[in-house]
Amino acid sequence: MDKLDAKSPCAGLLPLSIGTLNVSEMDVGVITSVSPFDGASNSALGQVMGLPFPAPGRTTGDDTLRCVWVGQGEALLMGMRPDTNLGAYAALVDQSDAWAIVRLQGEGADDALARLVPVDMRLRAFAVGATARTQLGHMNASVTRIGEDAFMIAVFRSMAKTLVHDLRTALEAVAARG
Repeated sequence: MDKLDAKSPCAGLLPLSIGTLNVSEMDVGVITSVSPFDGASNSALGQVMGLPFPAPGRTTGDDTLRCVWVGQGEALLMGMRPDTNLGAYAALVDQSDAWAIVRLQGEGADDALARLVPVDMRLRAFAVGATARTQLGHMNASVTRIGEDAFMIAVFRSMAKTLVHDLRTALEAVAARG
């Protein structure tokens, strides 16, 4: 009988280092789509999730447990399997295998993203904790600033190879200016 081995979305594609910039795959653990029901309060959601439900364009939490706004009335809870009581307040869908998530880090990370997204990624316009659902190249993506020189980028798993290709091209262009 054949043995199947699970592979991460970016297996064999990352890590990548060009100039001052690095791209690595992030293992965020369990990913659950959380869509609150009408009338569910953010405080009730927060109590059951263990962190506040994010406002539009924002995230809550940290590297071990994070909730990322991804659209009107929807967030991705990353890092833990939600308490079953959360189902009383929101529709929950496990999306753990649906996403390729990478960390872009280093001096000039916002310059690299400026070549790929139609959003101002400079720190003064896109602070730590900010997130945007946007186009990255020709893909839909979620881009979150997780540090002054660090971003978390999430695309659908099927686009992992394209994401790495587009990031490589942008990183090479930024490094060529140096």
